[in-house]
Amino acid sequence: MEPSAWGNRTTVTEFILLGLTENLRLQPIFFVVFLVAYLITVGGNLSILAAIFVEPKLHTPMYYFLGNLSLLDIGCITVTVPPMLACLLAHQCRVPYAACISQLFFFHLLAGVDCHLLTAMAYDRYLAICQPLTYSTRMNREVQGTLVGICCAISFINALTHTVAISVLDFCGPNVINHFYCDLPPLFQLSCSSIHLNGKLLFVGATFMGVFPMILISVSYAHVTAAVLRIRSAEGRKKAFSTCGSHLTVVCIFYGTGLFSYMRLGSVSVSDKDKGIGILNTILSPMLNPVIYSLRNPDVQGALKRVLMGKRPPE
Repeated sequence: MEPSAWGNRTTVTEFILLGLTENLRLQPIFFVVFLVAYLITVGGNLSILAAIFVEPKLHTPMYYFLGNLSLLDIGCITVTVPPMLACLLAHQCRVPYAACISQLFFFHLLAGVDCHLLTAMAYDRYLAICQPLTYSTRMNREVQGTLVGICCAISFINALTHTVAISVLDFCGPNVINHFYCDLPPLFQLSCSSIHLNGKLLFVGATFMGVFPMILISVSYAHVTAAVLRIRSAEGRKKAFSTCGSHLTVVCIFYGTGLFSYMRLGSVSVSDKDKGIGILNTILSPMLNPVIYSLRNPDVQGALKRVLMGKRPPE
């Protein structure tokens, strides 16, 4: 910490992350576990991207959004896990102030795009099942690109707002964060400035990034459920519910952990339970997404086999 121009006050120039555990015997075990989880996540999502790229059957709006989701999952886990692994190897974790703020920005940027992309995917399912005759025109490539662009723009504004708002806070010490990555609640706890405005911004951001998308997803699936129940064929109903069920599973995991983390208004204190929620949000969810969404899908499985064996897709 360096003396500031305000006399006795000091300015924090780095943060110390306590990580998942301070037990030196457990740290090598955690390193291996999370290294394997990282490699599985990146490998699984890259496999999905490769399958979507080479398989003509998968050149549809649903898989276009899924491909973007895979890229986001790789980005989200890369922002948090490699720095955590480096800290486990070094048995300590000193993070410069600028690096901490940068990690916070990119994590909220990528996670925010994820939030709204899940909403776009729900809208895609609504059009495919409830408006099949106009689906191809209402979900053309232009619309797909526009939806992804809107997701990115909203998330960028949200992430930038939080980053600027926290960068103007004073951190006078202590500088120890009881977490394995830099995030808003633990940084609020360390600030010696008023965080009233930041709390309001966090609530507004969580509403726009979590509550509103959840409402839109719920409305979309209410229409989808009604439409599916009108399908006379049992096989048709099963297929429709199968594609929607995968999406809803991911939505529940992602939004459930996210809302728990950012909408607890009573306290900004961080406990070991929050680390568990962080693991679910940043590691487990991206790792499970390829399995939940795609690896159960026969078309994707066939495409993956062809990619791995170097065969060309059928004409």
